[in-house]
Amino acid sequence: MKIDLTDTNASEVSAAMVRARRAVGSPAMGMVLTLVVVTDEATYYDAMKAASAISSEHPARVLGVIRRSARGSSELNAQVRIGNNSSGEAVLLRLNGEVTRHAESVVLPLLLPDSPVVVWWPGAAPQNPAEDPLGALGQRRLTDAAAAARNKAGALHRVARNYAAGDSDFAWTRLTAWRALLAAALDQVEVNIIDGLVAAERGNPSAELLGAWLEDRLGVPVERKLSHGPGITEARLTTDRGTISITRRNGTSGVFSIPGEVDRPVALKRRSLPELLSEDLRRLDEDDVYAATIRHLLDRAKPPGRRTPAKKGTKKTAPKKVTPKKAT
Repeated sequence: MKIDLTDTNASEVSAAMVRARRAVGSPAMGMVLTLVVVTDEATYYDAMKAASAISSEHPARVLGVIRRSARGSSELNAQVRIGNNSSGEAVLLRLNGEVTRHAESVVLPLLLPDSPVVVWWPGAAPQNPAEDPLGALGQRRLTDAAAAARNKAGALHRVARNYAAGDSDFAWTRLTAWRALLAAALDQVEVNIIDGLVAAERGNPSAELLGAWLEDRLGVPVERKLSHGPGITEARLTTDRGTISITRRNGTSGVFSIPGEVDRPVALKRRSLPELLSEDLRRLDEDDVYAATIRHLLDRAKPPGRRTPAKKGTKKTAPKKVTPKKAT
């Protein structure tokens, strides 16, 4: 069911949602969270479609927020959708005029009571998501550095500099399979790690995070190397028993190599937007490993004399069975 509202307010939108639920028999009690999608006219369709696609796993009230021009008189137009093969509710809010500066006042009355709130920027994100008026409404805040129009690595660093508990970026989510394979390799063979390498196309934020994660966990230098892509094409660890590597040339499958074993093909496709969003919504607490990784990423970007020294008497936490060698 679809209801269009012109020059409306939050109270009328809420009433329209109640009418629509009664008409299609979709009670609000079935929702598990509110997903606020802060988007624009160019990207809202794909973002709202992704939110709808995951509704069977994460039934949610999806509030799409499009800020238009801040000039002219304040106006709120809304479109309410319930049903249409979706387990959740979707409201698209188009804001014009002065109300664009106070979008949180429109969104706040529409949040599900006593339920988690996740705020997602599928495109350009604010400098400090946690202090953004809409971002402050959420327990989780999702960004995507790879969606930046230019300087994707710079976009990742900007978000990382203002990290707060609950922040995450799809650049990290895209690494799940890579990190799982590398961790599995180090569980299968007992080796000393000497150094590492990550190869990817220029400006790939996931490659920056993968290199930072390996350095932080293993305490060894990891070289960044440019490739033609797509995305990350290789992750390699040099050990005293040979090379552990994952190579992917086509963006869909790769080859997994461990010393002393036959090379194995692995499925390693570049995941879709609904798949990334669905994974991130499975956890609503802080990701401590991501937090440690971006701290290392920022520390690595500092001039050598300004990097944070390791605390005396402490060691880097390495994966099981791994004793990193000191760099010579």
